[in-house]
Amino acid sequence: MAPTITRIESREFRYPLEDVGTDGNGFNLVYDPGETTWRKLFALSIHTDAGVTGEYVGGNSPAAAQINTFADYLVGTNPLERERHWSEIKRALRKYDRMGMGPIDIALWDLAGKYYDAPIHELLGTYRTALPAYASTYHADDNGGLDSPEAFADFAEACLDLGYPGYKIHGWGGSDAARDIGREVETARAVGERVGDEMDLMYDPACEYETFADALKVGRELDEQGFLWYEDPYRDGGISQHGHRRLASLLETPILQTEHVRGLEAHADFVAAEATDFVRADPEYDAGITGAMKIARMAEAFGLDVEFHAPGPAQRHCIAATRNANYYELALVHPDCENTSPPVYAGGYSDAIDAVDANGRVPVPDGPGLGVEYDWEYIEANATGSLHVYE
Repeated sequence: MAPTITRIESREFRYPLEDVGTDGNGFNLVYDPGETTWRKLFALSIHTDAGVTGEYVGGNSPAAAQINTFADYLVGTNPLERERHWSEIKRALRKYDRMGMGPIDIALWDLAGKYYDAPIHELLGTYRTALPAYASTYHADDNGGLDSPEAFADFAEACLDLGYPGYKIHGWGGSDAARDIGREVETARAVGERVGDEMDLMYDPACEYETFADALKVGRELDEQGFLWYEDPYRDGGISQHGHRRLASLLETPILQTEHVRGLEAHADFVAAEATDFVRADPEYDAGITGAMKIARMAEAFGLDVEFHAPGPAQRHCIAATRNANYYELALVHPDCENTSPPVYAGGYSDAIDAVDANGRVPVPDGPGLGVEYDWEYIEANATGSLHVYE
């Protein structure tokens, strides 16, 4: 007899990032000695009458607000009918960005893996169980951390020594005074000259550049240094098909877009318009593991690679079941502070900078579902008091 969902809980909690602040406009996380930044996430659990519970920790406030609009629909249904639920919820959220689909879908996959006593990557179809990782930096700061082209080059060398085969730069931002295209160009050059012959290099301005000309100037230096990809350079927000097609036509460095467009169809339109060379997907942003794997298969049909955004157990399972993916993004890392992942894992799972082996790879969890054990005592001890229950 199929299981039935009896109860869904969504609990907000917070955790500290020590020696981390924000840049001039307050949007980018940067190294800032003595400062503490608090981040909020959501712990989601889906309970069934079969005694199996699906869990996921992540999401944000907009996603939680969307979950509040459709969670009641899931109560009383079969949690194994993920494709049906995905389709119904996608329609229900048609007026929104559908960010609420991701956490729910991931938790349903976790539940299915536990129900069938198999890791998610096995349910998807395993291709590999160890993933090459690249070190993805914090944004540049002016506080004695990643505060110069030479500092980025030094850190790249340190990451190479740890075994990382790839390194991605998040440059300066936050205010007109802080942004300096000359310094961005110098950073690309310094890192390229230091480790470019030994590592794959990526550059991600995170939509900081104000003009197409600025994006072009940095891109031409990336060409000189042989960077693997150039990601979300300028202020369109990463969504202009025309703008990125034009930029790609003037550069040799491949463009990586679609982190900021939501859903399968928008990704497919970007690819069909030849507006990106690599495809970006994220199981939390792109309607769950179900949605992210649809994007991966779409990219495969076009002969393109898909690069999954951000670290996490859901990402590891997706990459494990995807042939046309190159790297796991271990983010955000810095020489002087901890990365941004929440301390919610009770077992051996880690996304710290030293999580890679000597060959720069991370393992894929092999336990049932996501294969991770959450520290619910920590989550409850740091709860904000916001708890939503649907039953």
